Amino acid sequence: MRFPAIPSLLPRVADPSRVELGLARWAEAAESIDDPILGDFIRALPDDKDGGPLIRAVFGNSPFLTHCLETEPAFVKRMLDQGPDETLEELLVGLDADLATESDQVRLMRVLRVAKRRGALLAGLADMAGAWSLEQVTSALSRLADATISLALNALLRRAAERGDLCLTNPENPSTDSGIVVLGMGKLGAFELNYSSDIDLIVLYDHERLTYTGRKSVQECVVALTRDLVRVLDERTADGYVFRTDLRLRPDPSSTPAAVVLAAAETYYESFGQNWERAAMIKARQVAGDIETGTAFLKFLRPFIWRKSLDFAAIADIHSIKRQINAHRGSRTIAVAGHNVKLGRGGIREIEFFAQTQQLIWGGRQPELRQSGTVAALAALAEAGHVGDEVAASLTEAYRYLRRLEHRLQMIDDKQTQTLPTDPALLDGIAAFMGHTDFDEFAAALTVRLQTVESHYAHLFEDAPALSAHGDLVFTGGDNDPETVRTLNSMGFLNADAVCSTLRGWHHGRVRATRSTRARELLTELTPTLLEALSNTAAPDDAFLRFDEFLGGLPAGVPLFSLFHANPTLLELVAEIMGDAPLLSAHLARHPSLLDSVLQAGFFAPLPDLDTLIAELDRALEQADDFQQVLDVVRRWANDRKFQVGVLTLRAVITPAEAARALSDIAEAVIDRIAPHVEAEFAHTHGRVPGGAWVVLAMGKAGGREMSATSDLDLILIYDAPPEAEESDGGRPLAVATWFARLTQRLVNALTAKTGEGTLYEVDMRLRPSGHSGPIASSLEAFARYQAEAAWTWEHMALTRARVVAGDPALAGRIEAVLRETLTKRRDADRLVTDVAEMRERIANEHKAVKGWDVKHRRGGLVDIEFIAQTLQLAHGADHPEILSPNTAEALSRARAAGLIGLGDAATLDEALTLWSAVQTVLRQTLPGGFDERTASRGLKDLLARAAGVGDFKSLIDRMDDCAQAAFEVFTRLVDSPARRLRPPA
Repeated sequence: MRFPAIPSLLPRVADPSRVELGLARWAEAAESIDDPILGDFIRALPDDKDGGPLIRAVFGNSPFLTHCLETEPAFVKRMLDQGPDETLEELLVGLDADLATESDQVRLMRVLRVAKRRGALLAGLADMAGAWSLEQVTSALSRLADATISLALNALLRRAAERGDLCLTNPENPSTDSGIVVLGMGKLGAFELNYSSDIDLIVLYDHERLTYTGRKSVQECVVALTRDLVRVLDERTADGYVFRTDLRLRPDPSSTPAAVVLAAAETYYESFGQNWERAAMIKARQVAGDIETGTAFLKFLRPFIWRKSLDFAAIADIHSIKRQINAHRGSRTIAVAGHNVKLGRGGIREIEFFAQTQQLIWGGRQPELRQSGTVAALAALAEAGHVGDEVAASLTEAYRYLRRLEHRLQMIDDKQTQTLPTDPALLDGIAAFMGHTDFDEFAAALTVRLQTVESHYAHLFEDAPALSAHGDLVFTGGDNDPETVRTLNSMGFLNADAVCSTLRGWHHGRVRATRSTRARELLTELTPTLLEALSNTAAPDDAFLRFDEFLGGLPAGVPLFSLFHANPTLLELVAEIMGDAPLLSAHLARHPSLLDSVLQAGFFAPLPDLDTLIAELDRALEQADDFQQVLDVVRRWANDRKFQVGVLTLRAVITPAEAARALSDIAEAVIDRIAPHVEAEFAHTHGRVPGGAWVVLAMGKAGGREMSATSDLDLILIYDAPPEAEESDGGRPLAVATWFARLTQRLVNALTAKTGEGTLYEVDMRLRPSGHSGPIASSLEAFARYQAEAAWTWEHMALTRARVVAGDPALAGRIEAVLRETLTKRRDADRLVTDVAEMRERIANEHKAVKGWDVKHRRGGLVDIEFIAQTLQLAHGADHPEILSPNTAEALSRARAAGLIGLGDAATLDEALTLWSAVQTVLRQTLPGGFDERTASRGLKDLLARAAGVGDFKSLIDRMDDCAQAAFEVFTRLVDSPARRLRPPA
């Protein structure tokens, strides 16, 4: 026999009378069997040296397993002949083959119940004989559950297809591409299913992947299918049941249907997911359904479960449990009779919770801790140093003992129970089933393990910092108060001594803003709230330092402190800016009056359109009496509006795309309104060119309405004058070309000069015809001739993003005609693609050390995508002029609509472009220099992830890599590879 029992592990017989009855019925069964070989096996088994003690242990302890033995003698023979491992594999393979094409629900239910009975018998005997460890038993039960759920779902999908409700993508494997996902939660998800466990399932579906052909709705179809799935598994028939099934772990079960739309589930976990759900999701695993959809959803869940830093909300939840522990830990007595070995003190749940809380706290930064199994989690926590080796070992041993006890309790009558009986005779029976010599030995063994678990569980929280109620905050005297330093440390300040010293300096009037008694009184009252707000930022020490700089620049503190006192949410916003947006912080430090604008009713309202912005700037300019005031008013207005866009981006009130459009509109309003003032000021001395006109052409980011907070303005000034005009008509006349060149320089100076109100923009004129070597202002005739006769391909590429933003409307129309004529002329396709590829190669050589966060120059980044859009416009503009657009996203969309680029490629480029724009917009709004993920604050990382539409920073990095690779593949296929084929061999 290949199923030997280990005598020392076999249970004692709890009831000898049951053994006698069992043996008698077993002998009777042999006489009723026609198969002589099977009959001989049954008759010989009680006398077998291994099999005899095993079946006696079954008869004497478990009425349920006794019934299974009597019902399945042939399976028992096969199991004992082959051994448990081979029998399990044969059972699962046979089940899969038997139901591979099944769609009849009645037969499906019968076959699954027989398989469950055999699986339960196999696991029970392997457990009692010591042939399988706890992990092997729970894994076998979990694998059986997986198989039954998957086969049931496939059969129900087939039946739905036969009824005309669904069109299956893969009829042979109905779950493939079905859009339906079944998640196993709890013990099933962790391969820890116990003997008579419920299975906790969540059923989700992607309605876009389901091809519904019925008469009702997709939701009604999937909900009905889910209910049938539960019925197939849960309903008791003459053959028993498969698994009791629970759907209550789905999102908001009181208000959601049995099957939940995938998008709704994602929204729920992003917006409303609770900490207990995070803990539950540690064990989540797909057990049936569409693998691709399920994998994507579980990847989506990862940032929800595994947060990157200490989760204070989760720790607060733990603290509430700590108080419950402290309430009862004084008494060390645990009564065995009636004790619940799962939920009671020192039970299985405490061991699981011990592991899960530590996983939630540390798992975001240490992926090796993300183990679904309890034993594996304890081992990983010990390996990482978060749990002592002896603690992990003792908890693991206790867990295995308690789980074995749980199994024995459930094996008796196949009841879902974890509670020990109170009847002494029944307790004696449990002691025997566990292999103890008597009840006292059992009680002692159980109690020591329960006490061990309880002790470790309580000790887990003893050193946790107080996060909800702060201690002393004393900033008087000549030295730092030790208790105050400890309080600041508990709030998250790493250099608490320095923070304390600086605060005492404020209270001692060492900065101008706190030199008045009233300012210090307000500061004393405000300090706890201020520290609380700063401590809630990702990097409290950095936020505090920036606030100190901000405070140091104030002429007085009373107005600001009064403002904060009356508007606590404003203080929270300032703290967030100080912690996560150094660029905005620096601007706010220079212009603290901006806080007044934040309190205006429309600050967080939708951003106005261009016409409204121009009208607003006009009203502001009415207060300017001279040209210098014009410059100051424009700077103040523009910088205030740019600050607003930055705050709205930081708070995720607007999308990165909306921010880019708003910043571009602000720049256009500035150019449109400042240019006439520049001309008027210039004309005081040099007059105007009679009949002359000019326009400003925006290129690059400004032309495409894709500006970030630090974008330069790429501009070209184009003019026209009648042939008879030779010079300007002022007191100091200038030749026409000189007049327009000087006007252009004055405009550049007006935009770039630094005044008391700061700067506006850097201006780049290198995209004008002939670049540095050409005149700073270009006549319309010269511009048109250059584009027709001398411009390089890359100059025409740049021209696809050109847009008139200021100047004479009539001349603007003529220039737009030149642009259109240039961009719609027929081109040599081979030369075009070769020129584009060579240009991109030169740029790549100039930026060889590109990091992943240089989303402009990395391969698959913004330059590659912009080059694709520009190439499409130049290649097809002649036949499809409707595709022309200075905005990259719009150009790609029009190319897709015209059939010039495939839907898949268009989607790939759009996804990457959206991601790069989001990342670049956030970084340019918040950082004055480059981004270093090693030193960046958690708040900034979270903001980047949120702007990109992913759950956490790690997911953002993964998505960036995926998008870059996909976009670069499109560039290679559309541009680089064709160009390489055209090049002559080396």
